[in-house]
Amino acid sequence: MADATVIVNKKRSGSSDEQWDQIATAAAKKQLLNKAGHVEDPAAALANVRHEFGEHGGVNMSIEASATFTVMESETMGRMFSGELGPDRDFFIYSRHFNPTVLNLGRLMAALEGTEAAYCTASGMSAISSVLLQLCSTGGHIVASNTLYGGTHALLTHFFPRACGITTSFVDIRDLEVVRREIVEGKTKVLYFESMSNPTLTVGNVPELCRIGHDKGVTVVVDNTFAPMVVSPARLGADVVVHSISKYISGGADIIAGAVCGPASLVNSMMDLHQGSLMLLGPTMNPKVAFELSERLPHLGLRMKEHCNRALVYATRMKKLGLKVVYPGLEDHPDHTLIKSIANKEYGYGGILCLDMETEERASRLMNLLQNCTQFGLMAVSLGYYETLMSCSGSSTSSEMNEEEKQLAGISPGLIRMSIGYTGTLEQKWTQFEKALTRMQQDNPNLGHKN
Repeated sequence: MADATVIVNKKRSGSSDEQWDQIATAAAKKQLLNKAGHVEDPAAALANVRHEFGEHGGVNMSIEASATFTVMESETMGRMFSGELGPDRDFFIYSRHFNPTVLNLGRLMAALEGTEAAYCTASGMSAISSVLLQLCSTGGHIVASNTLYGGTHALLTHFFPRACGITTSFVDIRDLEVVRREIVEGKTKVLYFESMSNPTLTVGNVPELCRIGHDKGVTVVVDNTFAPMVVSPARLGADVVVHSISKYISGGADIIAGAVCGPASLVNSMMDLHQGSLMLLGPTMNPKVAFELSERLPHLGLRMKEHCNRALVYATRMKKLGLKVVYPGLEDHPDHTLIKSIANKEYGYGGILCLDMETEERASRLMNLLQNCTQFGLMAVSLGYYETLMSCSGSSTSSEMNEEEKQLAGISPGLIRMSIGYTGTLEQKWTQFEKALTRMQQDNPNLGHKN
């Protein structure tokens, strides 16, 4: 299939093949120069992507809502299905395959993560499952972090072995020697981890883990849902980066979407008419959703900076109150030095913190007060919303794990995951937190202590 990463607005009935080749070659060279220039700042990389204009010159691109597309000559269709003609030359077959609006969002996601190509999907889980199924076949083996989102953990622990014969070894991703030992050359196909783990905020040592994976001949896949803009795994050596776009990139808690960012060869193989996991499983993104998301990406950097700033301020103040806080931006976090070394400058340390209340009862009591009495935040799963979202991970987003698995992952029964929002003023929201905590301390005087 033709490489879908270099797209220019060439009308199908205009330039000759020779003219097209000149245009495509120039565009490809420009893209390679940008990649060789190694744009460190994700916001700068996004700004370097060519802007798509609307059909009539509007400042926003047009939405191509068609499910199917016409050809000018009947013989063209056969050339399209053979892979000779594709979206790189403005030839489209069917929107489950490629859609111009979805393709534009993919180009933005590729720029954000510093990869050759990207394909956007209907959900984060469809992105994860599709890329792993493309890279692994029956009898394949995956080495994965033992601190993963509960849905991913269930996919690897239960669904893949039953349905596909693919097995997974879970490891402490901080123990590089264990990671190296568990990778079986010739059998292990993928090393999989999260840049910041859900919910324990373990930071993956992306450069070292990639070095280990590549030495062993495996593909390194990193879920960067928790840290867009903050960490750029592909720029640190990862082969593939996956996202649940539903979270920070959307920012509005109103869209379900995902993305696979990686080499053009991988994305094209996933869209192959005969063997492609994305093409054949069909987790298609609606072009109207793609348009909505493309309008939100330009201010992702601004949003992430405020999420991260408030998370650091709140985590620091909570620690001073004597609370048990987990946040990579705190100097006592075991991965603080690591995140400082791999994070993109000026974007902070992530917008999520964890508050360990030790028991589920105490966690529930505090969250009830924070939502229903002081309006600090909302009890809901997900993250990246402009309001603070809170959930007790062990009984919600990590409930797919059994008690032993939670213990190994470091998920205590009272661990509250807080996705810090940016509504209201910082001091206004902090006052709301303090009021709820005061109510808690009236019931339990041993909860926290002021230094």
